[in-house]
Amino acid sequence: MFYDVIIIGGSYAGLSAGLPLARARRRVLVIDAGLRRNRFAAASHGFLTQDGVPPDEIAAEGRAQLMNYDTVDWLHAEVAQAERDDQGFSVTDRNGKQHRSRLLILANGVVDELPAIPGLAERWGTQVFHCPYCHGYELEQGRIGVLATSPLSMHQALMLPDWGSTTLLLNDAFEPSAEELAQLDARGTALERTKVTRLLNGEPLNVALADGRQLPFAGLFVAPRMRVSALVGQLGCEMEEGPLGPFIKTDPTKATSIPGVFACGDAARAAGSVPLAVGDGAMAGVAAHRVLMFGL
Repeated sequence: MFYDVIIIGGSYAGLSAGLPLARARRRVLVIDAGLRRNRFAAASHGFLTQDGVPPDEIAAEGRAQLMNYDTVDWLHAEVAQAERDDQGFSVTDRNGKQHRSRLLILANGVVDELPAIPGLAERWGTQVFHCPYCHGYELEQGRIGVLATSPLSMHQALMLPDWGSTTLLLNDAFEPSAEELAQLDARGTALERTKVTRLLNGEPLNVALADGRQLPFAGLFVAPRMRVSALVGQLGCEMEEGPLGPFIKTDPTKATSIPGVFACGDAARAAGSVPLAVGDGAMAGVAAHRVLMFGL
């Protein structure tokens, strides 16, 4: 079948992009690999009417509502290749099946590249976090650690005292300047220069240091690098460099530099969240429908 729009990614941004297109009775194919970025978290926060709801429940309800529209098809698969052709776009999944459409919406998110510290990946989304607005409140103003990954970790170290007593673990990532030390002091953020060796089991979370000490924290925050899908490079979309890594450059309608390709969600933002992904997805879906009606 030749679709009006193929949406790659069926999480919050992709589901939101599909809804206005479905309501305009356009033929839509959503291709989703089932790997939401926030799948490790027990609850999603900050999304109006859904605060504290498990992420999989939000996604499942969104999918159920979208699939109520009979012009929408769903394919559980990973996309291996995406390219332009004379009639629009050709998308090939890992099973070798080809799908074609007039327009393409990239909503397949990012991969978080975590620091290679033993015990950290296992606690990602449960005791180790990246967004204080998403997870800070539930730490009940307990002791908070910030594991530095680059000088940009200063931002977290200066934010997090609003959620609890904060310690910046430099971990040889950088050395704060005199001005930055003054900023940390003004915010009440403590500094720990000893290298982190591993994270230990327990409640609270214990961070083991190279000198044998263990520091207990209610939660640990880290700023991982974001990696976008290889599909972005295949299509030739222009990128921007953000604090956490490159992301897809879009205009206010979420159109990319490639005519007919839109991008929404975390892959098209310097930093994202569920409510921002939903808003961006709605914009991408409406903008794509406008192109279907009136052309590029």
